[in-house]
Amino acid sequence: MMNGQFGIPLAPELAVFALAVLVLIAGLVRPGRAIGWIAFAGLVGIFGLLLVTPEGQVLFGGGFVQDALALFAKRLFVGATALSVLGSLTIGHPSFDRRSSEYHFAMLVSLLGMLVLASARELILLFVAFELMSIPLYVLTGFLKRDAVAPEAALKFFLVGTVSSAVIAYGMSFIYGATGGTALSMIPQAMRDGHPIVLLGMGLLLAGLGFKIAAFPFHMWAPDSYEAASTPFVAWLSVAPKTAGFVAIIRIYLEGLGSTAEIWMPILATLAGMTIVTGNLMAIPQKNIKRLLAYSGVAHIGYMLIGVAVVSKAGVAMLLFYLLAYLFGNMGAFMVVETVARSEQSDGIDAYKGLAQRSPLLALAMLVFLLSLGGIPFVAGFWAKLYIFLAAAERGMYGLVFLGAVLTVVALYYYLLVARRMYIEAPVRREPVPMPGLLGAAIAVCAIGVVGIGVYPGPWVTMAERVASTLFP
Repeated sequence: MMNGQFGIPLAPELAVFALAVLVLIAGLVRPGRAIGWIAFAGLVGIFGLLLVTPEGQVLFGGGFVQDALALFAKRLFVGATALSVLGSLTIGHPSFDRRSSEYHFAMLVSLLGMLVLASARELILLFVAFELMSIPLYVLTGFLKRDAVAPEAALKFFLVGTVSSAVIAYGMSFIYGATGGTALSMIPQAMRDGHPIVLLGMGLLLAGLGFKIAAFPFHMWAPDSYEAASTPFVAWLSVAPKTAGFVAIIRIYLEGLGSTAEIWMPILATLAGMTIVTGNLMAIPQKNIKRLLAYSGVAHIGYMLIGVAVVSKAGVAMLLFYLLAYLFGNMGAFMVVETVARSEQSDGIDAYKGLAQRSPLLALAMLVFLLSLGGIPFVAGFWAKLYIFLAAAERGMYGLVFLGAVLTVVALYYYLLVARRMYIEAPVRREPVPMPGLLGAAIAVCAIGVVGIGVYPGPWVTMAERVASTLFP
């Protein structure tokens, strides 16, 4: 059954499924790098389809919705996937030539899970979508299976992921026992009735979702996975699945709980503060740039959790804006990491010595991304952190704002260590860092996004506020 405007509610999902099948068949017929171009062209078309997909469509008795939040998240998912595929088109590893269809098929299947997850308003559908998203991620983490660290990192990711899935399923069983159903709309009444079993179920569910977004203390899989996997994939892994996790948290703990959501404010605020502290402090001693960005990502998850913890329209709006700014800043940084690693055969921070003298534009792009992640005016990340802090201040959470502001200064220390390598230290070699055109295009798109949003954030903030207003009428 479908309500609302005319259209096919599952059109984006069906398009991604068709593209995944096409990529798989094309790989069987003629494997090669052309598979990546097919995936990229299809993703660009699907992004265009999402721009014209109408809001308000409903399926399965309200279990699947194509509302403003779902469409916002799906555009982020598809855009991030297209950027990752564009960056991976120049990877010279033999596995990517021989197994290109497997790589892109797994990525598209994971993307399909994210699209379904963004629209899920029912526990079983949400769990199935999470697994559809997660299982291909384990495969992609260990895709370069002949590398020494890839199988170990993939196994660690898999074990942590399966534990988180078990915890989520266990929590959902308690919720079902308390409510007698799986619809999210049934949870608020059980909360108002004071069922202790539903509180236990919601707590377990939050712990399982903490694994998915790499929040403290469930973040242990991120550094090893980031270090071992191919960097264009890591750029996507650091953004898209975490966005999906936050959409699920918004659906369950804000939209689903309604007026009872404030019960979870202290827990979410504590989780946010501990995640910010852990991520920033653990990033300081890192010598590998991918591990540094992994712990930096953990810290950013903490900042985003502030947007959930405030339980308000402003908090959700600024969380969505933060996710958009983070997409461009973090993916751009990883694309630069891929470029430098190909030239220097190293992911060490010392590989960036004298980069500004060797490749000024590449160093400038990396500086812009680091400044955005650090929250320096006036790039996208500055507005993202400022608006999150303002939303928290409006709710009187001054301690959390103070903690976030202090740790933002700490974060600048390790970001500027990389900038120091690039601009102050002498280069080991003098020749420019070669940059493939497609990788340069991905970096340029991210740089334009970071600077554009930083210079003119108004339309993006308005868009995020409009989406949030549908959740807090």
